[in-house]
Amino acid sequence: MKFIKTEKKNNYTIVEIDRGKVNAINHEMVSEIRSTFKKIETDSSIQGVILTGKPHYFSAGLDLIELYQYDHAQSEAFFEAFGLMHIELVKFTKPFICAISGHSPAGGTVIAVTADYRIMATGDRYTIGLNEVAVNVQISQNLITAYNFWLGTKQAYQNIMAGKLLSVDEARQQGLVDETCDLENLIARAEKMMQQYLNADQNILANTKQKLRKEWIESLHLSSELDMKQTLAVWWNPRVRAMMKAYIQQFSGKSL
Repeated sequence: MKFIKTEKKNNYTIVEIDRGKVNAINHEMVSEIRSTFKKIETDSSIQGVILTGKPHYFSAGLDLIELYQYDHAQSEAFFEAFGLMHIELVKFTKPFICAISGHSPAGGTVIAVTADYRIMATGDRYTIGLNEVAVNVQISQNLITAYNFWLGTKQAYQNIMAGKLLSVDEARQQGLVDETCDLENLIARAEKMMQQYLNADQNILANTKQKLRKEWIESLHLSSELDMKQTLAVWWNPRVRAMMKAYIQQFSGKSL
């Protein structure tokens, strides 16, 4: 694996995302996350997983610099894989904790909302949330459903329509994260919660997780044609492309 590190503990695994300074998401990273979780799902010696990032960045979202340069076929392949990753993580049957190590907007949140429990490092500048509307990316029905599941319909509606990023305290208050702690204690707190899960009978826990997520899982749209058409139409809209290009040049200093 190029961008994924794993550390096997007694009966669970810690998975760390490690790609560049901010863990920006590209197609290769998505493929590695999917492959890693599939292996964990089928490994009977692993009963749970903790997913984390690097200090100050869980994931800053999509790698716009790379994705901007994808052609139409590459763009479609990426968004399909990205959507499938989200679906597979929602359906993951074993205890799954996200130790959110810093910034986690947009794509970072897409991953984090699939977990059973989220612990986020405290930091005045850290943010989390589905801000797709604010950054001109089409949000899918599956992401709206996930937000509704954790925040409730009204709060999710207001946040998504506003493209709102939440501070750590706001995320805790609204239920997007379950717990907060200092960055230094993040993994220890996640491991403590994992032990609580693993103390339960694993068949009962898996069955219970399936029942709790039953309506959520049944509502998943497997790369629906409408969602994909909307996503690609927005992605290739000349006005959106121009804004994306200006944004990339402003913050990266790279000429496209």
